Amino acid sequence: MRAQWLLVPSFALFLFGCPVGHQSPRVRAQEAASELAVNSRFGRMEMAAEHVSAKAREQFFERRRAWGSKIRIADYEIMGLKIVNKAEDDAEVYLKIAWYAVDSNDLHTTTLKQKWHDFKGTFQLVEETRVDGAIGLLGETVPAPQPSGTTRHAHFPTIRLGQPPPQQAKTDAEAEEPPPPPAQP
Repeated sequence: MRAQWLLVPSFALFLFGCPVGHQSPRVRAQEAASELAVNSRFGRMEMAAEHVSAKAREQFFERRRAWGSKIRIADYEIMGLKIVNKAEDDAEVYLKIAWYAVDSNDLHTTTLKQKWHDFKGTFQLVEETRVDGAIGLLGETVPAPQPSGTTRHAHFPTIRLGQPPPQQAKTDAEAEEPPPPPAQP
């Protein structure tokens, strides 16, 4: 009777303790990438840096210096995750980030390719590059927009009853052009 009493708790520990402690490399990589992205999104860079390798940490902070002040992260999505070798200690994560510059309020999207490595059971970011989308998220210099020169006036013409309709507003480029010379017979 006494042996059965000890057998039940030890069997319960075996049942609940063993499967919880082990996760597949794919799950650990996805969890690390998700934690890094959500902490970065909400400005918790110290917590996000826990998932960055020591060699890549300085560049990680340098690239995200403007986040929270000049750049705001609207959303992120993990587009895909791939284990790249048979040892299952290297992974690639594709991360799509929706962001906007505070001074312009235009929404941009950028896709990043992140390389992760398993350091003794913990996946950490070792490298990231922009593969698609708008530049400027990772500290790149953004070229100033070029004026087009053909801006149209944005107001509607005033219509008065009993008078002929007004002429259509000209663009700035058309307004600066001199009138054509008169035709000679």
